[in-house]
Amino acid sequence: PYCYLALDRVLGIERDYDVTVNLRPVYPIAVRDPDFFRVRASKHYRPYNLLDTARLAERHGIKYRRPVPDPIVQNLATGEIAEDQPHIRRVTRLAQLAARQGKGLAYLDQVARLIWDGDTDNWNDGEHLAAALRRAGLDASEALARVETDADDLDAEIHSNEAAQDAAGHGGVPLMVFEGEPFFGQDRIDLLLWRMGQRGLKPRQP
Repeated sequence: PYCYLALDRVLGIERDYDVTVNLRPVYPIAVRDPDFFRVRASKHYRPYNLLDTARLAERHGIKYRRPVPDPIVQNLATGEIAEDQPHIRRVTRLAQLAARQGKGLAYLDQVARLIWDGDTDNWNDGEHLAAALRRAGLDASEALARVETDADDLDAEIHSNEAAQDAAGHGGVPLMVFEGEPFFGQDRIDLLLWRMGQRGLKPRQP
């Protein structure tokens, strides 16, 4: 959810400044480490996440609701993550496919809102997702087919992104990396802009 809640501010960086944001999709920690919520996460993790994301959305005036269905198939009572993850694998592979085409942010702008803004139940139904892909400038039929036929290649690219994330010095998201320096969390965007300003970041000319 924090990636979605950071979305408008990240989009604003590319809109307002002479800089390109390169999206590098990774799988969520629940997929990379299925035991995280069952074994390693604090008992306060989920209740605090629910509280904090709701108030953050309220603070920034962002439409927000937990997705229906959740992109990650999980038993909330036990923390167990299902082995089969059709939703998160499809949308993450689609994100990587969009990033290949230089449309990663456009994809997030449409698909993250579809999932998180609360306007659409069953966001994973084919037509809802296809319409979002078209709004992002993608060929929806081709993209939805290629996430199946090119799944292994896309996953290899996603795992490369995960290795780069780890090498940058953090495993969480949203993670912004500038000149090798990591900035983790939606509350570090101002710090990122400050650092880029030190390096000569300029407003984008109209």
